[in-house]
Amino acid sequence: MLGASHTLQQNGHVRVDLIYGHVSDRARLWIDIFGLVFFLLPACALFAWLSWETLFLPSWAILEHSSNPGGLPRYPIKFILPFGFFMLMLQGLSELLKRVAALHGDVQLDTHYERPEQ
Repeated sequence: MLGASHTLQQNGHVRVDLIYGHVSDRARLWIDIFGLVFFLLPACALFAWLSWETLFLPSWAILEHSSNPGGLPRYPIKFILPFGFFMLMLQGLSELLKRVAALHGDVQLDTHYERPEQ
């Protein structure tokens, strides 16, 4: 979960190539902006909030530990899920700002896309 934001920064996530490979660089920026605003950011916000409320907080409230003798606490590892979604949301905001700046001509982004070989 912690590597998802780095993968987004490196543009390493898998894309569905229905339209993306056949349009101009400017259209690719608009497709990325649409996907970030309407899919990635809302999903990350929802999943971060849900995992915080239903996974981490109940575990932290009772200081949950493993049932093994001398068991390790479980609540620190349960914090990774909401934290990972939060970090992915922050990286999504960063990518959104980069795409908007590229549309205005302030930043030059590499929008080169190689179609995967079949």
